[in-house]
Amino acid sequence: MYQALYRKYRPKNFDEVVGQEHITDTLKQEISSGRVGHAYLFTGSRGTGKTSCSKIIAKAVNCPNQHDGNPCGVCDICKGIDDGSILDVTEIDAASNNGVDNIRQLREEANFTPAVTKYRVYIIDETHMLSVGAFNALLKIMEEPPEHVIFILATTEVHKIPATILSRCQRFDFRRISPQVIAQRILYVCKQENIIIDEDAAALIARLCEGGMRDALSLLDVCRSNARNTEDAAEHITVEHVRSSAGLAMSDSLFTIADAVLRQDVPTILKEIETMFLNSIDFEKMCVQLISHYRGLMMAKSIKSPEEFVPGLPQDTKALAEQASRYSMTQILYSLTVLQDALSRMSKTSQTRTELEMAVIKLTNPSLDRSVDAILARLTKLENQLKNGAVPVAPSTPAASSAPTPMPSPSVCVNQPLNPPKEDVKIAPSKKEVVPFDEWSQVLDTLRHTNTALHGLLVNTDAYRYQEIILIDCDDPFFLEMIRTNEYAKKSIHQALITASGRDFRIGPFKRDQYQTAKKDDPMEDILSSAQKLGVDISIEN
Repeated sequence: MYQALYRKYRPKNFDEVVGQEHITDTLKQEISSGRVGHAYLFTGSRGTGKTSCSKIIAKAVNCPNQHDGNPCGVCDICKGIDDGSILDVTEIDAASNNGVDNIRQLREEANFTPAVTKYRVYIIDETHMLSVGAFNALLKIMEEPPEHVIFILATTEVHKIPATILSRCQRFDFRRISPQVIAQRILYVCKQENIIIDEDAAALIARLCEGGMRDALSLLDVCRSNARNTEDAAEHITVEHVRSSAGLAMSDSLFTIADAVLRQDVPTILKEIETMFLNSIDFEKMCVQLISHYRGLMMAKSIKSPEEFVPGLPQDTKALAEQASRYSMTQILYSLTVLQDALSRMSKTSQTRTELEMAVIKLTNPSLDRSVDAILARLTKLENQLKNGAVPVAPSTPAASSAPTPMPSPSVCVNQPLNPPKEDVKIAPSKKEVVPFDEWSQVLDTLRHTNTALHGLLVNTDAYRYQEIILIDCDDPFFLEMIRTNEYAKKSIHQALITASGRDFRIGPFKRDQYQTAKKDDPMEDILSSAQKLGVDISIEN
């Protein structure tokens, strides 16, 4: 009977556990020295080795031929624990045996000495699923456990374990296994199974399994079957087999959609989504992939070596960097926000395709979105167009004033005085004087932490104080509309003013036709002016 690869290649001793050396080295030393704890807690994401290490401990503490903390694997006890025939080692699935009666039965059995082995070992998988009553019953025996009993608790959600249980266990945190280590293990398994696999296919499997070795080997099993069904007699796994087996969209589709978003090419995007639908691509998974793609663009835009943070094929990393150069960071962050919102809504509806289509159409036209992130994306796009000359800049003066003023005819000028009478001169009203608001930089620094979008809009602005009003020098129409209608934006600025200055000023826009900056007093100017009035010669001789 065929045995799944993740079962066939499950580690039989601590040396075969990959990626968890910080745990296996400690356990080997404890077992070899005889300092075995009565309770262990293994926590970490799925497929990282928690259950495998639990069974290895059960064999090692009972193996008569144990060597350097590792079980021999060939004695009757090791074989009996592996095939489940030795009843002194019990594995309990807390997801289906989570009641208080199940733990009470365990507690009664634990009082009896083991029949064959030295220790009774209870492995409780998914411990966080136990009920409150079950946890209380388990605590009773863990407080004063019999000398022949060892508890091993395994969980993916350690925050749900009561503190009273945690304090009585040795805790070991299993890390996600790195893609490089998983890829090497896949190549090793394929060599043992006489499977031909491309290195980039192994790398893609390692990337998709998110640090879980069991998931990687399970996906390898599916890819193997997929490759076997092709015309080739040999089992040759390629990237295409991996993508097809995992139900993924092709990498080209992700780049095509991201390029179409920049061009606002909605038909191309909808055509790609239709192709995915015909190929039975899961749209929720597709949304996750788009989020991952835009995260890659964010990394490529932020750092010089994105391959350290975005594991993938070299050609994909290079293409990401090229595409990121045509995106602004504001556009990328806005895209991530829209896609994350769409993903959260997909779990609440059966119309996942519609949600994805709505999201990508919103990406192509941020004007459909009234959020601050959408406004910033539109501003950034407009700035880029202005820099590239794609949008003509309106003249700073009205068109009428640009026309040459007609010269009066000589006959009119003959009898006209050169200068008009004083009473006819219109004197412009004096502007109100304002002073720079020195704490404005602290206000911006506060906004950077409390309202990132608003900070991005005001990052290069100045502010002035007029009496009890702070006037913000920002001509952006979106900002002017925001402080007029957006209560959240106004509240953010008021709170930042209180943090920076200790006072809650009124706020408003700085209008150059109404205000002017007051000149700072220069003591030297006052001295020179007084000297001139007294008749003192202040000229400087060369």
